[in-house]
Parts: sequence; C-alpha cells; structure tokens
Amino acid sequence: MNIGVVFPQTEIGADPVVVRDYVQTAEGLGYSHLLVYDHVLGASTANRPNWTGPYTSDTLFHEPFVLLGYMAALTERIELVTGVIILPQRQTALVAKQAAEVDVLSGGRLRLGVGIGWNEVEYEGLNEAFGNRGKRIEEQIEVMRKLWTEPVVDFKGKWHTIPEAGINPLPVQRPIPIWIGGGADAVLERTGRMGDGWFPQMRPDDRAKAAIDKIRSYAAEAGRDPSSIGIEARLNLREGDPDNWNSQIESWRELGATHLGINSMGMGLSTPQAHIEMLVRCKRDIGLPTLP
Repeated sequence: MNIGVVFPQTEIGADPVVVRDYVQTAEGLGYSHLLVYDHVLGASTANRPNWTGPYTSDTLFHEPFVLLGYMAALTERIELVTGVIILPQRQTALVAKQAAEVDVLSGGRLRLGVGIGWNEVEYEGLNEAFGNRGKRIEEQIEVMRKLWTEPVVDFKGKWHTIPEAGINPLPVQRPIPIWIGGGADAVLERTGRMGDGWFPQMRPDDRAKAAIDKIRSYAAEAGRDPSSIGIEARLNLREGDPDNWNSQIESWRELGATHLGINSMGMGLSTPQAHIEMLVRCKRDIGLPTLP
C-alpha cells in the first residue's frame, strides 16, 4: 500500500518557502504521493447565520493546478494528486488542459481526483448549475479522456460540443488516471463503471467494506476487472495515537486499499513547521520504507 500525505491546505499558510519545504520534506522522507483539496470560493457567514459547511471565506485554499505546477518544479518523484477537483463547477476543456500541463511538467506524475462537491454558493459564483452536477460529471470524464488521448476531438454531447479541436501538448499519461470522491451509491456505481479509483471518507469498518464491495460489484457488471480500481483511504492523525494509526492502516490494507493519505489538519498544530515535523514523526511511528 502506498502511503502519502494530505497537503495541509487550510493550515499551511501562503508562504511559498513553507510550501516548498513541505513537499520536499515529504518526498525526501519517502512518502509516495501528496494530495491537495480544491475550493475556489469560500462563502461569507456574515449574512448566513445557519451556515453548516466546513469551510468559509476565512479558510485558506491554494488553487490546485497552480500549486501542483509549482510543486512539480520542486520535486522529482512524488505523485501529485487532487482529492478532489470539484469538476462540474469548472469548464471541462480547461480542466483537461490544466491537468495535461501539470502532467507534462511533472513527467507524468498527476493523478486527478474529481467529485461533485457540496457548496451551492461556490457553484453560483462560478456560474455553473448545482442541481445536475452528478449527471454532468460523467460526460465531463468522457470528454477529458478524449482530449488527453486524441490530438483532435469531434464531440457532440448533452452538455459539451467540441468542433474538431484538441489540446497541445497532450499529457504524458494517456489518459491521466481519474479517481472519484464521494460516498453516495450513485458515486459508487459511477466509480465501478468508469473510475480508476475511489477516495473513501470513512473509517475502515463494515460500512467501508460494504462500499468497496459495491464498487467491485458495479465494476464486474460493467465488464471491468474489479481489482483494477484503486482505493485511497484517509488517516486523520487527530484520531488516536500511533497504535491506533497503525491499526487503521492495517485494517485498510485488509480491505484492499492501494493508497493511504496521512492528514495532519485538525490536530491543533500551531505553525506550518509543526506540520512538517509531523511528517518526520509519522515516518518514524508508521514505519515508511527507506528510500534506496
């Protein structure tokens, strides 16, 4: 199982030197990948007293594609992952172009996680429909894969028209792997039918096992090899101690997880440097393999 890190988006700050130090430390310690979240707009709560979303306009978010382009220049090996790009609130061809560029600049190290999101305010601000986002994402995935593998695309769908046009340069990976986030049954079916992997947002319990079993069943129904679909779990370090961490990792391994991301947000770490130091602690306590 590949063990990577979740970039502490909301707590790392905006100093580019700290961002550099974080990703280079993660790579140097032997973590396999680095995952970043996506939010373009945060809603102000000044006139929204009943706001229940986990993020607001006060929450810092680096833009993922720009961030990963910066990280690509600072690293050589670590896989760069979005977890997840909120795809239906973005223009499909532009996402395909941005992802291809990151893949080119990183030498083929991008894994694109996508999802439909939850923030209706964000959709409104980006002038995209919120109500049909689940239906649109499937056509978006189809369009992106065509743009990544065909120099010229001629496509006419329900929401997209591409009149004999293409992106250049094409990515190194053709196509770039697309992983899907979310826990609704429609998401599990979509993952089994057309995803390269899935991001569960839960603990490694019976609910997680049932969801993975559903994905594998949906994959078989679609004529796909269920074992070809990756699973990236999340280990929230705020939940427990090293013994608990290792227990969760082993449970995810038994469930068939192929990847795991270590998340240090929410621990009350007071400085960006504390997140970097947590990378070192986790390597010691979790026992990552040493780089050759």
